[in-house]
Amino acid sequence: MRTRASVDAVIKAYDIRGVVGDGIDADFVRDTGAAFARLMRAEGATLVAVGHDMRDSSPELATAFAGGVAEQGLDVEMLGLTSTDELYYVSGAKDCPGAMFTASHNPAKYNGIKLCRAGARPVGQSSGLATIADDLVAGVPGFDGPAGTVTESDVLADYGAFLRSLVDLSGIRPLTVAVDAGNGMGGLTVPAVFEGLPVDIRPLYFELDGTFPNHEANPLEPANLRDLQQFVLDTGADIGLALDGDADRCFVIDEKGRPVSPSAVCAIVAERYLADRPGAAIIHNLITSRAVPEIIAENGGRAVRTRVGHSFIKATMAEENAVFGGEHSAHYYFTEFFNADSGLLAAMHVLAALGHQDSPMSEMMARYDRYAASGEINSRLENSTAQAERTEAVLEAFADRTESVDRLDGVTVSLADTPAWFNLRASNTEPLLRLNVEAPSAGEVDALVSEILAIIRA
Repeated sequence: MRTRASVDAVIKAYDIRGVVGDGIDADFVRDTGAAFARLMRAEGATLVAVGHDMRDSSPELATAFAGGVAEQGLDVEMLGLTSTDELYYVSGAKDCPGAMFTASHNPAKYNGIKLCRAGARPVGQSSGLATIADDLVAGVPGFDGPAGTVTESDVLADYGAFLRSLVDLSGIRPLTVAVDAGNGMGGLTVPAVFEGLPVDIRPLYFELDGTFPNHEANPLEPANLRDLQQFVLDTGADIGLALDGDADRCFVIDEKGRPVSPSAVCAIVAERYLADRPGAAIIHNLITSRAVPEIIAENGGRAVRTRVGHSFIKATMAEENAVFGGEHSAHYYFTEFFNADSGLLAAMHVLAALGHQDSPMSEMMARYDRYAASGEINSRLENSTAQAERTEAVLEAFADRTESVDRLDGVTVSLADTPAWFNLRASNTEPLLRLNVEAPSAGEVDALVSEILAIIRA
């Protein structure tokens, strides 16, 4: 019998994730597949698509999950090696639920499951994960009917063709594009997506290797961008793209080897949508730069703010009938992609914008950088009590300078007499307290970061 504590340790706010062999194993995953199948069968599903990344543990776990699904009478389509957005494509195109085995950017010892309903609709804590957790604790009831079948398919070419149909790159000037796949799934999907397009792909770390021998597949950490920054300069590329382990996030480097903020990417994609759909709703999470809602408003759009996390963004996309959504972590969501996120689709929009004008990337993006930002800074605090105590200590220290405190997701503190703000929030996947700071100048950002970290890490 599983304990509530052991289940809650790996079932997070919007996915399932943990250390393989310590919370995540084949037995747990098989029962999770059965619990998910029960939930989806009740909603009328007959087929579940299952994909996995290149981690050593992923094939075994995906197979175990498929076994649990089939035991509950649902058929399974095994996609094999797949990016997360390729799994979402199948869920949307075939209108079936899906499960992606990946721990995204986490180190090699981790694995997990991203679940979605038919049409790539989200499964989060309040929309299914809590029910699955209850079944795992109580024991998943058996199914009296016949078992489902398990078949294999390869949809990589169809997925690539679908992305190419959404963004027209046929008329752009030729571009040299350096891509760091981080030994993740981008090494498989990038060649398929960009096949036949007027882009010269320069590959870096395209070999699939779930041990991540070159650097962690987490482009949010500046150290993991350094190889690509130098590679852009060495190859004379017009732009660099860095993908995370499951290739659903994309970070951008300009031709000078400098990172382009995900907020700036949000703004340029939002502008592209609003040029064709004036007045449309655009989603942004509360960590993106204040420049994002400003630019959305300037282009006649309606900015909608939401908390961090793909299940929350996807749900808000549907509720608001939004055409696009962006996060500070380089997740980008598209109405024509079933409200799901795709790093390569975001990259194609940026390439279209760059390729239809003559300016280099650095000049094109300069007008979107209105404020200085710290990026996400993590502090390891082993339990929620310590995280809450340090957060309250920061609030107390800034009480006399605070204009407002927003608790939509963690705490967002807007400072008085300045556009500066900061957010502190607990990670949903790791024992970390995450800090983001934005201010008019880099010096102000540095001063705020130093003061806040001194309290958090005391």
